[in-house]
Amino acid sequence: MSVVSTDAIDKWLLNRKWAPRDLSAPPAGSDLAPVPGDPGMPLLGHSLEMLRLGVRYGLKRYETHGPVSWVRAFGITIVAAAGPEAAQVVLANKDKAYSQQGWTYFIGPFFNRGLMLLDFDEHLYHRRLMQQAFTTDRLRGYLDRIGDVARRGLAGWRPGERFTVYPALKRLTLDIATDVFMAADLPAADSERITRAFIDTVRAGTALIRLPVGRWGAGLRGRKVLEDYFRRSLPAKRASDSDDLFAALCHARTDEGEMFSDDDVVNHMIFLMMAAHDTSTITTSAVAYYLGKHPEWQEKVRAESLALGESPPDMAALDRLGTLDLVIKESLRLVAPVPSLVRKTVRDTDLLGHYVPANTLVSVTPWVNHLVPEYWPDPRRFDPERFAEGRREDKVHRMAWMPFGGGVHKCIGMHFGMYEVKYLVHELVRRFEWSVPSDYTVRWDPTALPIPTDDLPVTLRAR
Repeated sequence: MSVVSTDAIDKWLLNRKWAPRDLSAPPAGSDLAPVPGDPGMPLLGHSLEMLRLGVRYGLKRYETHGPVSWVRAFGITIVAAAGPEAAQVVLANKDKAYSQQGWTYFIGPFFNRGLMLLDFDEHLYHRRLMQQAFTTDRLRGYLDRIGDVARRGLAGWRPGERFTVYPALKRLTLDIATDVFMAADLPAADSERITRAFIDTVRAGTALIRLPVGRWGAGLRGRKVLEDYFRRSLPAKRASDSDDLFAALCHARTDEGEMFSDDDVVNHMIFLMMAAHDTSTITTSAVAYYLGKHPEWQEKVRAESLALGESPPDMAALDRLGTLDLVIKESLRLVAPVPSLVRKTVRDTDLLGHYVPANTLVSVTPWVNHLVPEYWPDPRRFDPERFAEGRREDKVHRMAWMPFGGGVHKCIGMHFGMYEVKYLVHELVRRFEWSVPSDYTVRWDPTALPIPTDDLPVTLRAR
């Protein structure tokens, strides 16, 4: 019996052609062009290609249709705004045509009223209040906590021929998040339950069947677990003088004395915990992969970290790790931890000369932007020097490199995230050496956020 290879299936999905069709006719007398595209398979549309191929599919659409095109997927019509120019129009949002309601369709039931799902003046109000949890002084305090948890966690890693990096880092970043965000040391059973709940809520957004079963149902149950946990913890946190992020949200005040409601704090904590530990895990995993593939860069990073001495690094010391900074930025380019951003049009609008009607979901694709050859020479090659002074390929367009999004919704915790990843890799290279086979290429599962399908096995050695 013959077996069709995975590569053959991928190739078939990638190259399947469908009859082109315009999305919607522009109004009479308009000089705008219709959005080109196609609906894909009956019922499923292009869902399978998106779930299986991820960025490869996005790049193929960009190559075939240009920066603006439409598809049917997950039961809805989606306009892809691919490439830096299209991203600039959507995220700058000068005419306020694009709302965050696009996220509501995918993750609204699981991350209800998280910062990323709020719009316009309400978003600005919540963001300004939340910014009090991310001041420089607070970042310094968080960094001390990150260091303590990271050193304890890494001390438990056991070198071996097949050490799986991703689950070990996921556990470590959750421990960091619970300590930094909640000043809590969860018992093993609670930690496992909370971890499972976060995984289920993140993955639920790409469920093909939206019923209280399967992936969608697991996400709804995960949301309930998280909501119950934070709501039970909230009264004590309101009364505490703790220096963690949970307490910072409880005590944040405007000049007029306004505060987040209990519901606001719970919603923001669920969203921030997900955003903090998932994206940090993905980024640190990507850095570990590329340093395992490129030992010369691993040695350069290690030399800088060893030069800092034995003391736990503060923010200024981490800022001096210039080589590591280049490696992290290149890893973020090659593996965008948030591969797409969703908006919804609240009125008819012009997207690069194309007519996009009101109530249309629009997807901006950072991962595609990071790999388009017009902006990145030899885009698939790992080359941290792209970000070095004198080259700065990321400066060719403000939306060519956008791992933290852009516009007014740019990630509020990006500095926290960068310091966390830097600290983790700094400790890793000081304690361990690792490698992967020369012919090994990781496959990133694009179902929700990109994670290594095989958990990223490496040969880990103690130094």
